Amino acid sequence: MKPWYESLFENYGQKYDQENFAQGTLGECDFIESELNFEKSLSILDIGCGTGRHSIELTKRGYQVTGIDLSDSMLQKAKEKATALNLTITFQKQDARNLPFSNQFDVALMLCEGSFPLMETDEMNFEILKSASKSLKENGKFIFTTLNGLFPLYHSVEQFCGTNTADGNATYKSNTFDLMTFRDHNITTVEDDSGNKKELICNERYYVPSEITWLLKSVGFKKIEIFGAKLGAFSRSDQLTTEDFEMLVVAEK
Repeated sequence: MKPWYESLFENYGQKYDQENFAQGTLGECDFIESELNFEKSLSILDIGCGTGRHSIELTKRGYQVTGIDLSDSMLQKAKEKATALNLTITFQKQDARNLPFSNQFDVALMLCEGSFPLMETDEMNFEILKSASKSLKENGKFIFTTLNGLFPLYHSVEQFCGTNTADGNATYKSNTFDLMTFRDHNITTVEDDSGNKKELICNERYYVPSEITWLLKSVGFKKIEIFGAKLGAFSRSDQLTTEDFEMLVVAEK
């Protein structure tokens, strides 16, 4: 049986682009550009690129981007969108836990839960960070978002997801947050691009800042900064708090 995150992204490219959480592309790319000092010569790896929204926007702005994802249907949608815009982007089917790159990219992105932290075990999630580090050149930069473990200690994840979901988007119910593992178990219901409803038993790992810092240090990152992640409005001035559903991480080797 396929893991839930593989089933979720089957035949879901069109619907995915309509989800609330996929609407912040322009502002997020503004932040990425400022972090790169608008240096167009930098090569970028987009891990868990989905339908290619960040890859496409950054390519439009003049960067060289390689997008990788595990989902055939998401990659197909990304390729269609790039072709329609006459953009040349390398999209590859790859597993983020075992990327074939070594010292190849200046920058790695992993946004909107692009693969991390969806894996079934902490070890698998760790392999993704290790793989991202290996793909980067010396002094490479890694920009990613992940679920903020401080949030569920003070708020209901189910309530948050319910109030941030538009009609026709994925819904989440029966959320239970396990304090021993920092995993949220839930039942996610989505309608795919053919109108078929799917009910998936999911679990996602929430991380606290100290864990992320330690994990990144152990795979070779020297400078690690963590901020609150506001959809479509990433900013270094947003200090991470218990109100942030996600955290934004900027790490350098």
